[in-house]
Amino acid sequence: MNLIIVESPTKAKTISKFLSKEYKVESSFGHIRDLPTNKMGIDIENNFEPTYVIPDKAKKTVASLKAAAKKSAEVILASDEDREGEAIAWHLIEALDLDIKTTKRIAFHEITKNAILEALKNPRPLNLNMVDAQQARRLLDRLVGYELSPFLWKKVAKGLSAGRVQSVATRLIVEKEREISAFKIEEYWSLSADFFKDSKKEKFAANLYKIRNKTFDKLVIKKEKAEELKKLLQEANYLIDKVEKKQIAKNPGAPFTTSTLQQSANRQLGFSAKQTMTIAQKLYEQGYITYMRTDSLNLSPKFINDAYDWLKKNLGTDYAVTGGRVFKNKSKNAQEAHEAIRPTKAANTPELLTGKLDKNQERLYRLIWQRAIASQMTAAKLATTTVDVKTEKNKEIYIFHANGQTIIFPGYLKIWPEKTKEQELPSLTKNDKVNLIDLRADKHETNPPARYSDASLVKELEKHGIGRPSTYAPTINTIIVRNYVERDENKKLKPTEIAFIVTDLLINHFPKIVDYAFTAKMENDLDDIARGKKKWQPVISNFYSDFHDNLKKKEEEIKKSDIMIEEKSTELCDKCGAPMVIKTGRYGKFLACSAYPKCKNIKKYGGQASPFEKKEPDAKILALQKKYAGEVCDKCGAPMKVRTGKFGPFLACSAYPKCKNIKNITTENSNSPAVACPVCHTGKIVKKFSRRGAFWACDNYPNCKNAYWGEPTGETCPECTGLMIKNIKTGKISCSNRECGQAKK
Repeated sequence: MNLIIVESPTKAKTISKFLSKEYKVESSFGHIRDLPTNKMGIDIENNFEPTYVIPDKAKKTVASLKAAAKKSAEVILASDEDREGEAIAWHLIEALDLDIKTTKRIAFHEITKNAILEALKNPRPLNLNMVDAQQARRLLDRLVGYELSPFLWKKVAKGLSAGRVQSVATRLIVEKEREISAFKIEEYWSLSADFFKDSKKEKFAANLYKIRNKTFDKLVIKKEKAEELKKLLQEANYLIDKVEKKQIAKNPGAPFTTSTLQQSANRQLGFSAKQTMTIAQKLYEQGYITYMRTDSLNLSPKFINDAYDWLKKNLGTDYAVTGGRVFKNKSKNAQEAHEAIRPTKAANTPELLTGKLDKNQERLYRLIWQRAIASQMTAAKLATTTVDVKTEKNKEIYIFHANGQTIIFPGYLKIWPEKTKEQELPSLTKNDKVNLIDLRADKHETNPPARYSDASLVKELEKHGIGRPSTYAPTINTIIVRNYVERDENKKLKPTEIAFIVTDLLINHFPKIVDYAFTAKMENDLDDIARGKKKWQPVISNFYSDFHDNLKKKEEEIKKSDIMIEEKSTELCDKCGAPMVIKTGRYGKFLACSAYPKCKNIKKYGGQASPFEKKEPDAKILALQKKYAGEVCDKCGAPMKVRTGKFGPFLACSAYPKCKNIKNITTENSNSPAVACPVCHTGKIVKKFSRRGAFWACDNYPNCKNAYWGEPTGETCPECTGLMIKNIKTGKISCSNRECGQAKK
């Protein structure tokens, strides 16, 4: 018996269908080792040597896999072929006491029978360079989060966090919001006209684009000028001054990469980046699409041939490109062996999968199938016409401009339709007289820059070289969960008040952490480690020495009062009579008694609710709905909805009863300070309930299963920097790190 280990139960189930009984396919259920939850886990003095532990949740899995490995003739590791997958394979070798030299590693980009069998014929050694690159990313993120987050707790507000990529993404959103705030709306007017030659049924529209035979800035025309021009041109005679006709060929776009899939799914389907990747993961694991984390534009020769055959059979040879289309990779990091995102079978049309996929899976699959097939189709042939309509008044020439476009041959547009605003123009020749039907003067206003959507933020991150295919969606999700960003009524990304404060602090005192070029350089360094061009220890050392020294300096230099400036209010404390002051916390502004710490009274400010004040049920649910807008089910990809149960609000899958997935959530109150999870740095530690009573755990469950049987105080241990927790029975405060055991005196 040979043992194959993958990281997902769904993936294991799909692969099992293709293999004989001599193979047993098991799942590791994701990562089986990680840095410890109760301490940093990095020996800085010993060349940044990490300490890895097996979490409690993974111990049973590891024991089961170890027993299965001992009974097997061969152990074959088949985790995903990216850095994270390679790291999972390495951790399995270490945890299961396997021989790294003899343990086989197989890789594939699609879960199909041919791909699996081919991979088994061509095993390879573990790529330790990719393992080192993933380890370096994990250690860098731990160093920044573990050291900078407590700094923010002390200088700004408890529960805050910082990270290499998340802080840069937040900066982009903050700077965009400032552009919007600084934008001054300007009014301008335009003139447009409807003309016809022989029949009003063949009317066409044109816009004024030359005054006195010169083009002009659109902002020049104000209301008075527009009315003056309208009066002047209303009774004019018009003739065709110029007609230009040409045929153009419009080629299809490339098949999807991770970033372009996220952008198109956001624009066309309304999916968030996280929702797109959750659904794509399911499609991949079920064998319907190729691996969804890629920056490659390559397609396999087999798929190109299969697409040609399908097109020839179903649409005809006029629509199929002989020999196929090849797209040049724009990313220097794209691996030639990898592929773009495509269906595993060209003949698997969306209609053939009806009933096998849920609604959102079907919509995303259709998008992927259409884009991949269209990329192998012939160009669309278009006839374009541009017409200038001229008039002369008071010896001055005025010209209106019209564009027309018709499709001669649809080509790829047959599969991938594209909207066009242009019109079909009647037959016109130079010097033809045309008649004016209507002349309109329309008011316009300049628009401020748009807030980032998931699509435009991913595009901007990619433009700056920040992040990689595997990090775009988690980055957006992280900054939303950590309350730096919220979605507006149009699902666009809007920064919170605390985002401005933290971003300004980082720009002024930790500029490298939020510098676009520096963050991109760090990503390039990680790429170089993966390619074997650099060693991981020097990369981390070079970053950490400057970062740590600066952090220690800023801890002494910066006072909280310099960052969190209090504002006076006219309100008096209803408990002690002292003046109330306006403060800013993680969740916005609130009123606090100026007699603190003698009086700890706080109240909501204006329409904002204090994070420490109990809200009315309706307000609480509305706040949670706003916070978790865009959250998707990690099992089926459907939107998650806020529901209320016995122990308070929770998230439930909207696809119920088909999918019964739920996630715990909670709200902060005066007895539980908001504490960022020191393990995943994504969630926060919240109070939950079990049969054994109350406990505190990360609200990012099930992605993070960090938990404590004591209540976190928000303080860090002076010995090991672990979380300090209070025993709910004795009231004793001690370090959560059992190996430390430091008690508060």
